Amino acid sequence: MREPIDRRRRHILAFGAALTGGFAMEVGQARAADGASGQAAAAPRAASSRRLGPLRSVEAGVLNISYYEEGPADGPVVVLLHGFPFDIHSYVDVAPMLAAKGCRVIVPYLRGYGPTRFLDSKTPRSGEQASIGADLIALIDALGIKRAVFAGYDWGGRAACVGAALWPDRCAGLVTVNGYLIQNIARAMIPATPMHEVAYWYQYYFQIERGRAGLAANRREIAKILWRQWSPNWHFDDATFDRTAAAFDNPDYVDVAIHSYRHRYGLAGGDPRYADLERRLAAQPAITVPTITLDGDADGVAAPTDGTAHAAKFSRRLAHRIVPHAGHNLPQEAPEAFAEAVMGVVKA
Repeated sequence: MREPIDRRRRHILAFGAALTGGFAMEVGQARAADGASGQAAAAPRAASSRRLGPLRSVEAGVLNISYYEEGPADGPVVVLLHGFPFDIHSYVDVAPMLAAKGCRVIVPYLRGYGPTRFLDSKTPRSGEQASIGADLIALIDALGIKRAVFAGYDWGGRAACVGAALWPDRCAGLVTVNGYLIQNIARAMIPATPMHEVAYWYQYYFQIERGRAGLAANRREIAKILWRQWSPNWHFDDATFDRTAAAFDNPDYVDVAIHSYRHRYGLAGGDPRYADLERRLAAQPAITVPTITLDGDADGVAAPTDGTAHAAKFSRRLAHRIVPHAGHNLPQEAPEAFAEAVMGVVKA
């Protein structure tokens, strides 16, 4: 039987230790506590050394989007969307699994990551939720795709939710980690409990110019701290991290990330081109496409839930699943579970 209160307490111990330099010791204690409570430790997954390539690119909306594609051209289309601070290699194992099942898999670099670039130097480097949702639709428009399954986590899960909510005719199904991810900006300044607030330290750091300067100077170091905090059971090696960290060298990475975290709290204005979309998102629209929601049992950002809090937002939810021992980067940590969920909505 799950013990959500004790698990959350162990997560906070891990976060607190990370902020005071004792991360490894406290995570070890948390894992020991898991064992004591009857939770069997998952065997470390061997890191895939594969690099997704070759890459393709297409002009889509305000971007030239770089993306990886795998699978038959006539298969059901699945778009896999990564989060912050990650890249397309979150799907290094998921993509071939889905391709082997007959899917046409498209894995784009989001705005501000990897080789994806803005077409115009004057375009605001917005990271608001409407922008990444609009990028998704612009991508499938540019590729001549009428409908696709949208799947993602973190920023990518938000883009997928935005696309599914505002363009349901373009979305054949949805897989989202941590449930309904459309931000309720009107309520963004209402504090969460301290045990949840501590996980968001980086978001508060990014509200001030010291945080912007810190991200610009230490983008890799900050990302590695977040990976360890958010995925305490994921034993990634330096090569795995470095493969993804190269995506943070994008010249727009800092501006897009900082704007994203300021806009979601109502502390930065949006790009006017997305104002109407943001107004529609402010209504917290329901998602009407077939959906499977996932939570990682060891997610260091959002503790796993039974899914009831977001149930009303999904009129066609097929299932809510908790993936044992998985952290925030769920598709890379538990690719079989993620691929299974995607195939569940492909076949719905």
